[in-house]
Amino acid sequence: MFEVHKISEVFANLVRDERVAGTARRILGSDVYVHQSRINVKPGFGASGFYWHSDFETWHAEDGLPRMRTVSVSIALTENLATNGSLMIMPGSHRTFIGCAGRTPKDNYKKSLQMQDAGTPSEEALTRLASEHGIELFTGEAGSATWFDCNCMHGSGDNITPYPRSNVFIVFNSVHNTAVEPFAAPVRRPAFIGARDFTPVR
Repeated sequence: MFEVHKISEVFANLVRDERVAGTARRILGSDVYVHQSRINVKPGFGASGFYWHSDFETWHAEDGLPRMRTVSVSIALTENLATNGSLMIMPGSHRTFIGCAGRTPKDNYKKSLQMQDAGTPSEEALTRLASEHGIELFTGEAGSATWFDCNCMHGSGDNITPYPRSNVFIVFNSVHNTAVEPFAAPVRRPAFIGARDFTPVR
């Protein structure tokens, strides 16, 4: 579910909360706007995971973000357990850009939102990054949050437990890094996935 800050007063207020938007401003050193907001719902008993990837790969290639001036926050709406498909991150991996081979298919977002395959790193690159940085797991009660850089390698496993895992993701981009035309895709993704409204969050 995308653009949740535009369809819900609760999430609109969350985006503007100084603990959220203010943190993004301090990290990026500028005013920020919302490049993307979404809720990821993983019900129990079989919700699929999401393969390892760097968001910047997609946001640069398909949305046209010029530089790595983008940060995400994932806030738990349900308890995130070690067993229910929680977010895995390789801390420090944001310092290394891993380019992915191949062309970006047209309308790639329609498939990649269900199963990431284009724009994923090689197993050799993932092994190297994991050996160098390790893998951390985001767990915590509802309301817990983690911030991560747009180039940080991350992914999640399947949820085969009875316990649902739902998180809201808010992606803040610097107002000095607004999207241009895609760098490696035939057309832009829809605005509900990659914003073209660069109004700063107030």
